[in-house]
Amino acid sequence: MLFRNRFLLLLALAALLAFLSLSLQFFHLIPVSAAKNGVSSKSRKRIMPDPVTEPPVMDPVYEALLYCNIPSVAERSMEGHAPHHFKLVSAHVFIRHGDRYPLYVIPKTKRPEIDCTLVANRKPYHPKLEAFISHMSKGSGSSFESPLHSLPLYPNHPLCEMGELTQTALQSQKPTRLLFTVTFAELVVREAGVLCVSGIVQHLQNGQLLRDIYLKKHKLLPQDWSAEQLYLETTGKSRTLQSGLALLYGFLPDFDWKKIYFRHQPSALFCSGNCYCPVRNQYLEKEQRRQYLLRLKNSQLERTYGEMAKIVDVPTKQLRAANPIDSMLCHFCHNVTFPCTRNGCIDMEHFKVIKTHQIEDERDRQEKKLYLGYALLGAHPILNQTISRMLQAAEGRREELFALYSAHDVTLSPVLSALGLAEARFPRFAARLIFELWQDREKPSEHSVRILYNGVDVTFHTSFCQDHHKRSPKPMCPLENLVRFVKRDMFVALGSGSTSYFDACHREGF
Repeated sequence: MLFRNRFLLLLALAALLAFLSLSLQFFHLIPVSAAKNGVSSKSRKRIMPDPVTEPPVMDPVYEALLYCNIPSVAERSMEGHAPHHFKLVSAHVFIRHGDRYPLYVIPKTKRPEIDCTLVANRKPYHPKLEAFISHMSKGSGSSFESPLHSLPLYPNHPLCEMGELTQTALQSQKPTRLLFTVTFAELVVREAGVLCVSGIVQHLQNGQLLRDIYLKKHKLLPQDWSAEQLYLETTGKSRTLQSGLALLYGFLPDFDWKKIYFRHQPSALFCSGNCYCPVRNQYLEKEQRRQYLLRLKNSQLERTYGEMAKIVDVPTKQLRAANPIDSMLCHFCHNVTFPCTRNGCIDMEHFKVIKTHQIEDERDRQEKKLYLGYALLGAHPILNQTISRMLQAAEGRREELFALYSAHDVTLSPVLSALGLAEARFPRFAARLIFELWQDREKPSEHSVRILYNGVDVTFHTSFCQDHHKRSPKPMCPLENLVRFVKRDMFVALGSGSTSYFDACHREGF
């Protein structure tokens, strides 16, 4: 009995360490070569490595756990950190929506039983969830830009609709087929029984974290804040509007609905009136061709798709077109067993092969650089808008102090790549990318920026500030570095000789 108790204590301590580790988003600094069975043969060096829980080789299950973004995991954050003589002027927050129900269905299988009604007293729990539900029920008369006013303010279906934000799965269901081979991280998290995610809770947690830093510590907004001090924008999907509202409620509990106005962004790139860019589309076509050719080379992936197609009794081409990893990630993140038919069961080994290919595809994408061209042109409009807001705020010509853009993975991913953070992990559910603007109180005319990805300060890993410490003794990255990057260096990186966004988008002979 004593030995058993000691073992359980050690397991609990290991779980705690794992949970702390899982909240960090690290960067791949050394390329990892593929080995037999798609498993890396080299360890990865990362920023802020955790030798206790970081796998020694690439682990698709560990990567998937990070992608799920378990909201019960305590998170360390570097937002709001600066020398004492700096004042926070504004914060510009880009988020990916929280955990959602799949957009695709695996043919001839039962949909995962995920409940999208919000219930305050079940896992995953947040102390503000009940108050959030109550406050959203009072917002039916809110004034949002069309067509946002027709969207529900919170998820409310017992069986989720496609793409809807989640709360939880049927937690009584025991994962009987998922654990044929387990990693340390997978074993600890699943045995601890906390592998359940919620799109709403993830952003309530994000909002509360930012409230503690930006409002309680830095007093970014006054207590009698006005509508003009917020800028809120979202795409026309219920999952992005609801994610934005959840973060906003965590940030400003019981906010006055009359002060809240969400603007509608028709494009997932947030390109507003600058979306037409033929060269960007050509880069995207070449990038999609690269993805196709890489998939053809992966014989193990093709065998896996073939096995899964036999299980669900459809042609392999039809199964592949259904993007099965989207649905499988939902099963995985909610601890629901993968689907079965009379021909057998989709299992963890299938999941690992497809997830491993995803990781290898990201690595190949970085090496081939085709995506970078797409990212530079895709991200330029929103980055240009952001620096314009920052410059106006620095000059005292803009009232906005907090900007929130509720978006998608296809929004954040090109911005990360364009900034030179191509080796950052793919945006997880409820990912956040933040641009902070700071003023030097000792030299009020000087302003600086910080860039943070999921709480990690990545400013000095960006292409516009990675050499700052070699050239300047200043502790912060100057705002003019970011401005110069967006106005000039992004076009230089394209190597086209263009000096404007319009010219880069319409150049001949690409």
